[in-house]
Amino acid sequence: MKKTGFIAIVGRPNVGKSTLLNAILGEKVAIVSNKPQTTRNRIIGIHTVGENQFVFLDTPGMHAPKNKLGDFMVGTANSSMRDSDAVLLVVEAGKPVTTVEENVISYIKNTGAPSIIAINKTDLTDAVTVAETIKTYAALHDFDAFVPMSAKKGDGTKAILSECEKFLGETDAFFFPDDIATDQPERQLAAEIIREKLLRTLDKEVPHGTAVVIEEFKEEGKLLRIRAEIFCEKASHKGIIVGKKGEALKLVGTYAREDLERILGTKVYLNLWVKVKENWRDSVAAVNNFGYRQDD
Repeated sequence: MKKTGFIAIVGRPNVGKSTLLNAILGEKVAIVSNKPQTTRNRIIGIHTVGENQFVFLDTPGMHAPKNKLGDFMVGTANSSMRDSDAVLLVVEAGKPVTTVEENVISYIKNTGAPSIIAINKTDLTDAVTVAETIKTYAALHDFDAFVPMSAKKGDGTKAILSECEKFLGETDAFFFPDDIATDQPERQLAAEIIREKLLRTLDKEVPHGTAVVIEEFKEEGKLLRIRAEIFCEKASHKGIIVGKKGEALKLVGTYAREDLERILGTKVYLNLWVKVKENWRDSVAAVNNFGYRQDD
């Protein structure tokens, strides 16, 4: 009998949720960077093993929203928990409990949702700190499991799957084909990869004010032609993104093209343009137009 289940991966920004998802799947479906609030949309990761299909919902980091985009991101994380069969709360070993974790635990208590604590970044600490973290969270709720792990090194992913398997329910058919790792359209994946490279190459606040829209996605024989528009919030930001003699934008394009060719398995011609849409993160219409819409 087939079994399947939806597991929401939640937690504060930059705790390693997307890195964990990629480690579980063994391939890249969610972008990562060392900057918080990298994930904006809910990313579905699908891991099918034999008669079991795990459907993970990678969510934006929970935080206090400062604009309409932030409202969307927190709303997406909350709705993902409601849509799931279990909650996988990712915390960092040794870090104090914040209102983010408290709110997730409150949801778990109120709904009775099965729950797992994944204690990430154990490679950066010691066993005593990990034990203290477990003790702290155990005092707050009777979680179904605690799993120390290192998403960056891939340690602990098998234990995560073993615990999540307990929450899978019987089904006549899987929700997704058993040979895919995500339901993301390739256009969306391309936009996210480009935004990831902006996050990695730009400093401070500039990359957080960017959005990427794919205007052309066309296969020409063995070549995939992609035209993307990068929107930023200020004219001064445009200059930073483009860089002196276009060098900064060229670097973003090179990194993105290399990643896309590896992921999509084809040659890619990438054409990037930068436009200004002032304060778009504070506009509901602009946030919606750039693809950040609530599912419910």
